[in-house]
Amino acid sequence: MAGQATHPPRANPRGNNLKAAGIRPPPRLKHFLDLDRIDPRTLRRILDFGAAFKRGKPPKGRAKPLAGRTLAMIFEKPSTRTRASFQVAMQELGGQVVVLGGPESQLGRGETIADTARVLSRYADVIMIRTDDPAKLREMAAYASVPVINGLTDQSHPCQIMGDIMTFEEHRGSIQGRTVAWSGDGNNVAASWIQAAARFRFRLRLACPKELAPRPAVLAWAKGEGAEVTLVGDAAAAVAGADLVVTDTWVSMGQTGDKRRRRLLGPYRVDARLMARAKKDALFMHCLPAHRGEEVTDAVMDGPHSVVWDEAENRLHAQKGILYWCLAD
Repeated sequence: MAGQATHPPRANPRGNNLKAAGIRPPPRLKHFLDLDRIDPRTLRRILDFGAAFKRGKPPKGRAKPLAGRTLAMIFEKPSTRTRASFQVAMQELGGQVVVLGGPESQLGRGETIADTARVLSRYADVIMIRTDDPAKLREMAAYASVPVINGLTDQSHPCQIMGDIMTFEEHRGSIQGRTVAWSGDGNNVAASWIQAAARFRFRLRLACPKELAPRPAVLAWAKGEGAEVTLVGDAAAAVAGADLVVTDTWVSMGQTGDKRRRRLLGPYRVDARLMARAKKDALFMHCLPAHRGEEVTDAVMDGPHSVVWDEAENRLHAQKGILYWCLAD
């Protein structure tokens, strides 16, 4: 408009000094998107950070290393553990949190992921998104000028597996060379276990109905990485001699709980008889929420093999490690 003063674009005040909105993030941004995108040494470093915070011996002795930092969380899917654990983690590290639900944000009214990423990068130091389509996660990371964390997509759940690895190693030592058995739907959590098998070098046996097998792409990636990942049709064969047995709900968010799915998954229920085929000191994990009597029985959930409550707690500590790595390491 004639006579109106113009000003140069405002630099991003959140540490990346972008000169204009819309510039893609520089390589130095440390996104936590999926386990296949992060090398084993870095993943181990993140777990070490989380364990140090849990022991009360934070890295460099800094109990509040994220003081003055802000985490923005976007939830397009409901959450109990992800929301509570990330919020508590950020606050205990000295930071603050802004929470946006799908209906509460402009994403629910047609604003693009790219524009949301640009805006939130001006307000927050790190963004966590829990969404359906992994393309949304990738777009968020492409246009944000701050680190982005995958809180869950329909194809993966890496934060959960970081907490699971931490839990196993607290109870049984290194997971490298151990045998993990998955029984049930080859869903997003199973996919992240497949990626973890390559990164942490344990054997993974997956018992899934062929109609609900993991995506071929993630299996092909694991094979290319030399991971010991085996698909078996029989749950008993998968669990035999395992150090850890894992399952998940049969009906994930956004799916229809039809009778056919339950019929297909019935033989993969984790009960006392199935657990008896694992090692005597085997652990049982479930990322929760559990549908007791479907994918797992009460006898297993509440039994001596179960570490599901330690597993749930360790989401908090593992995510402290992730936040610290993204922002302060």
